[in-house]
Amino acid sequence: MTKETKDFSKYFDFSGAKVISEDQSGKTIRLNGRDIHIVSEPDYRQEKQRGKEEIQVHYENAVPDELKSLGLGKKYLIYTYGCQMNEHDTEVMRGLFEEMGYTATEDRMEAAVILYNTCAVRENAEDKVFGELGHMKVLKQQRPELILGVCGCMSQEASVVNRIMQKHAHVDMIFGTHNIHRLPYLLQEAHFGKEMVIDVWSKEGDIIENLPKKRTDGLRAWVNIMYGCDKFCTYCIVPYTRGKERSRLPEDVIAEVRDLARQGFKEITLLGQNVNAYGKDFTDRSYRFGDLMGDIQKIDIPRIRFTTSHPRDFDEHLIEVLAKGGNLVEHIHLPVQSGSTEVLKRMSRKYTRERYLELAERIRNEIPNATLTTDVIVGFPGETEEQFEETLTLMREAGITSAYTYIYSPREGTPAFDMADDVPIEVKQKRLARLNALVSELSLKHHQELVGQVIEVMVEGESKNKASVMSGRSRTNKLIHFEGKTEWIGQLVQVRVTAAQTWYVKAEVISEPAVASNAG
Repeated sequence: MTKETKDFSKYFDFSGAKVISEDQSGKTIRLNGRDIHIVSEPDYRQEKQRGKEEIQVHYENAVPDELKSLGLGKKYLIYTYGCQMNEHDTEVMRGLFEEMGYTATEDRMEAAVILYNTCAVRENAEDKVFGELGHMKVLKQQRPELILGVCGCMSQEASVVNRIMQKHAHVDMIFGTHNIHRLPYLLQEAHFGKEMVIDVWSKEGDIIENLPKKRTDGLRAWVNIMYGCDKFCTYCIVPYTRGKERSRLPEDVIAEVRDLARQGFKEITLLGQNVNAYGKDFTDRSYRFGDLMGDIQKIDIPRIRFTTSHPRDFDEHLIEVLAKGGNLVEHIHLPVQSGSTEVLKRMSRKYTRERYLELAERIRNEIPNATLTTDVIVGFPGETEEQFEETLTLMREAGITSAYTYIYSPREGTPAFDMADDVPIEVKQKRLARLNALVSELSLKHHQELVGQVIEVMVEGESKNKASVMSGRSRTNKLIHFEGKTEWIGQLVQVRVTAAQTWYVKAEVISEPAVASNAG
């Protein structure tokens, strides 16, 4: 590290770098033959802080008039990894691109801009992105005018940004989760400059409303109701990459849902890292997630879903509201992560095995038709065979019908990263296989119980294997295949379940869309 860059950052390795300039707009360095303009950089310490400063809400247009023709005649391509929040962020970026005149393409040879919207939750997701960036080097050499960008949760990690600077100099811009609305200005700088641009805000910004969204599915829509997470589970990087909890104002959420109803959307999923915490940050009103669900229930949209819940914040009022049914569907995704109280304590989940089972029982008692799904991590540091067995028994006792299952993945910057990763990989893999076998068993058993029942299905499209077979979801999010017509897509039909498979059921239509729509 040269004297000029010695104190530049304790997170980045600037060996051999030279500072070119420094002013209010940031610093420009030359590293490995590439000029890099650093506007702002990720900092784990700042990302962990939860200040008391008030979050402002802004309603101005994100794309200024002078940039609305920047992309005329050009095409863009976004690769999206990770959760529904990343999918929603991609919808926003699509909207920004198209307000600037860009059009979408799936062909990287046509694209003027390619973005990787990334996930940092697990190591294999990061490995996939770095593999892709390696492949893109050849394309960048063939088409030097191509703008290549990395955004999303990986960009909030200092180690990732450092690795890109050192080994992927062909990347043109890096930005994070807090400043997506700055995309038009970053594109402008990338178009007219020759430098790699890094603009990653360590601290979350204000709430930006009126951001354009380009939704490719005219049937279902994501609606973000809050940002960030304050739970700080010891294994999770999300509180660092997404910032503190900030709730959108209910009037803004409700206005968006009403507008989607006017556009003809049939299903809305309310999004948040922890939707149950919605409203806890309000200082001028007492209004929580149950209140929001109660108000949205009055809007004329057939189905309302939400994800993801945290058992700690799932209160009685929310259960009471969900029990009213109507357009509030009976599927609740309730991540448990482990069935062992000891492991949950090391994870800092702030509830016990008994608390989770009590909550599951209350939900089933108040909402008899509800299905519970969950997330489970195996091989967390210190997990014993007995503790893993507790997870298996909890799955049965809680009445779980399906689950997303994962092997523990250490994430730098989290408290668990400093714990001894003492469960051998072979043991982790065997436990995952046993857990997945149980999930398959529970899913098939639940589907067998559905045989003979009449179920409302929203028709989503043709089956991948046979054009005459339609595919759709029940209110409880079960995948259902049945003979039907393409004109039924987007409609509600009544079907009788005829056969159970592990991951879906077969059915026959007993009431065509018009009857089902009137009934619903």
